[in-house]
Amino acid sequence: MTSDTHTLVHLCSSQEWDQARRAGERRPPSLAEEGFVHLSTREQVHLPANRLFAGREDMVVLWLDPTAFTGEVKWESGVPSDPSSMRFPHLYAPLPVAAVLAAQPYLPDSDGVFGTPRREGVA
Repeated sequence: MTSDTHTLVHLCSSQEWDQARRAGERRPPSLAEEGFVHLSTREQVHLPANRLFAGREDMVVLWLDPTAFTGEVKWESGVPSDPSSMRFPHLYAPLPVAAVLAAQPYLPDSDGVFGTPRREGVA
């Protein structure tokens, strides 16, 4: 499987995004617990979204510019239920707000299921 290394995304709640904007960076619990920030590609973000945030309507997808990261990104395995060939990007540093190209609501469909997001204003 080929990974899109140019368009990465991060999920968080709208409240967490507000906190990150005030702080200038996002430090989710995974950074302290696992040493990295969970990221995804646009095509795979629905997997963690449905696993962790099913039915929630307060989620935001952050569209990221990896060239603005201050730490290393490693492509690593997800959870056992993900396809074995799939690798997820993990940022081994806080996520700088300066790396966020756009933030938009990420809403589930009427059945509470998240799909593949489209960046607003981009074809």
